[in-house]
Amino acid sequence: MAKRKVTRQGVEIVFINSEIVKNSIKQNILDIQKPIAKEMKEFEQKFWASMKTRVMLLDKIMSYIVKRKGKQIRPMFVFLSAGTSGQIQEPTYRGASLIELLHTATLVHDDVVDDANYRRGFFSINALWKNKVAVLVGDYLLSKGLLLSVDHGDFDLLKIVSNAVRQMSEGELLQMEKARLLNITEEDYYKIIQQKTASLIASCCEVGAQSSGADDNTVNTMRAFGENVGMAFQIKDDLFDYGTNEIGKPLGIDIKEKKMTLPLIYTLQNSSWKVRRSIIRIIKNKSHQPQKVEEVIQHVKSGGGLQYAEQIMKEYYNKALKLLQEFEDSVYKSALEELVTFTINRAK
Repeated sequence: MAKRKVTRQGVEIVFINSEIVKNSIKQNILDIQKPIAKEMKEFEQKFWASMKTRVMLLDKIMSYIVKRKGKQIRPMFVFLSAGTSGQIQEPTYRGASLIELLHTATLVHDDVVDDANYRRGFFSINALWKNKVAVLVGDYLLSKGLLLSVDHGDFDLLKIVSNAVRQMSEGELLQMEKARLLNITEEDYYKIIQQKTASLIASCCEVGAQSSGADDNTVNTMRAFGENVGMAFQIKDDLFDYGTNEIGKPLGIDIKEKKMTLPLIYTLQNSSWKVRRSIIRIIKNKSHQPQKVEEVIQHVKSGGGLQYAEQIMKEYYNKALKLLQEFEDSVYKSALEELVTFTINRAK
């Protein structure tokens, strides 16, 4: 990957390389989607229909949200889990829509809480239409998800997803509490990411299995599979904070936001008292200074934090694959395994 330079030529090289990586990611997703290509296309149509409204402003915002959709990883987990566990049925489409509606609602609200102006490279809803509108849009999406389930009697799916949203909220609040005190332990970290990230991916897989008509044991196994994937996924995301890849998330953003992630926690636990005190002081008082953030990053790299986090990530990844082997071989199972590998090896 070419590095950014002052010269115009250098900037163009970075841009071209970024586009190459983006196109590669898109192609990987399309390849994984092949067994469910028809279902995903139909899902997108149904999802858009579920967001239609007669209020002009709201309809405009819904259209904007649909156009800036990401890689559709979560609906893919729903459909592939359903195909692996049993059969993709009509409730599977509603389950995938429910996941997307409630998850999108939480993202819109998160951007308001974080005062974020961008989401996936696009302007956030609050940046374009201000906080009041953004909060109401999030409420609208939440209500649409609830009604979609209630109107069709999908109370089992609604319970699964509602539980995930509850855990996500608890995890976010726990992280905020720990960020103020900077006293997070490795055990606290695992609890936070289990609630914040793993619970949602686990619910995607559980919804897929539940909607396919699978028995309770199969549903529980698929949920456990999704939870392990989610744990590995979040650790991978945390590792980006210490990388040099320009198309990933901004370098050191977690440190600037005083988020204690696994590489940093490990480094603090295994550093001398003097180094630990220095790192904590920087995070508390100087995390707005780029050179000080870089100092923390170097401590983490030299202290073995990245290697340890990668080791733990691979352990969760292997646990997920082991659980997946309990299912019969199929094109859905193969694609699900490829999707897990993609989430762990992704470049952003």
